[in-house]
Amino acid sequence: MEQDYMETQGGKMEDKQPGEHRKRYMLDEEEIPRRWYNIQAEMPVKPMPPLNPATKEPLKAEDLYPIFAEELCRQELNQTDVWIDIPEEVRNLYKYYRSTPLVRAYGLEKALGTPAHIYFKNESVSPMGSHKLNSAIPQAYYCKREGVTNVTTETGAGQWGASLAYAAKMFGLEAAVYQVKISYEQKPYRKSIMQTFGAQVTPSPSMSTRAGKDILTANPNHQGSLGTAISEAVELARTTPNCKYTLGSVLSHVSLHQTVIGLEAEKQMEMAGEYPDMVIACFGGGSNFGGIAFPFMRHNFTGKKNTRFIAAEPTACPKLTSGEFRYDFGDEAGYTPLLPMYTLGHKFQPANIHAGGLRYHGAGVIVSQLLKDGWMEAVDIPQLESFKAGTLFARTEGIIPAPESCHAIAATIREALKCKETGEEKVILFNLSGHGLIDMASYDKYFAGDLV
Repeated sequence: MEQDYMETQGGKMEDKQPGEHRKRYMLDEEEIPRRWYNIQAEMPVKPMPPLNPATKEPLKAEDLYPIFAEELCRQELNQTDVWIDIPEEVRNLYKYYRSTPLVRAYGLEKALGTPAHIYFKNESVSPMGSHKLNSAIPQAYYCKREGVTNVTTETGAGQWGASLAYAAKMFGLEAAVYQVKISYEQKPYRKSIMQTFGAQVTPSPSMSTRAGKDILTANPNHQGSLGTAISEAVELARTTPNCKYTLGSVLSHVSLHQTVIGLEAEKQMEMAGEYPDMVIACFGGGSNFGGIAFPFMRHNFTGKKNTRFIAAEPTACPKLTSGEFRYDFGDEAGYTPLLPMYTLGHKFQPANIHAGGLRYHGAGVIVSQLLKDGWMEAVDIPQLESFKAGTLFARTEGIIPAPESCHAIAATIREALKCKETGEEKVILFNLSGHGLIDMASYDKYFAGDLV
């Protein structure tokens, strides 16, 4: 939509006092999910198996034991159990910030003049300001239970790295984080947060690993990508005694942990007396999208519902809308298993957009299969449109969204304006995956006209 929606209503609620209609739908402590939902067990067509890169044979859980905690390996390849119990120690830590609110976005609706009912699940209220903690806690827990002392990971925008650093500290683990170099420079306070929780933070690519040295030898000015940071983190895990690698998105066990979002949202939408016609989330590797979408999608499988599921990715890194479905590595150096996914190629170098968490070349195997089979759809959002949408949301709802989440808001606005044209009163649910309070430098550049 080319219409400048920021000027249509001025973001004002003309007929009501501010906050008059505001209502947050919250769950009691006992209603917080006790089990994660494993969509792999109910998919009409199961994802193709990841392949061992050496043998090209389907991956077995034990193939991953040298890298990940063993329980995470079993969860990754589990296509049998629909529900997987959340350990009580993990659930007790979830209680610190869950449930997260479901909010009706009356201000945004009014600004757009749309008949659509817009709801958002506010994951920005976690201690780290994003949904990432939902998986960091169980990953750190399983590592600790196995006797691991050190964990390593990659991070794009820094939200996953911050969450893993915090979770590691809770379980007495030492954490090493490789942060994508361009985000390391653009978002210095993310580094500060990670260091506050005791993590060692290294900009990637670096000279501290063989993978990083090879990348910098080939391209001394390489600004990094999630693929480069994954390569370095995996290498460190493989060469450090009693160390395991953890991942913030893409893999199936990460999306599994994130389903607490959608499972809560189901109950909260019932409290609101509505059910979503559309579920929307931004898309980098798939964790927050799967987290909110998968629990609702299971009802589409049975034919009971016909909800649309929309993944909003950046135009600068459009693997779902422009990528190819094939086997590819999850990292730049080729250390990971071969994954069946939509990909732009593991050597792809995305533009230096500010939505660092979405700068990944591929999509998770579950989402890739679902997109291939038509259970979901994808749109790509230009950077300027995303910031325009995020600014309108901030001015009407009082929350400054992360640049990643702005893509979900932009896709929501597109759909809400379609409802305005047709007069349809659709119910739209989107995931506000994180706040942007540490990303204000990017907003400064947007207001100054320095973004492209």
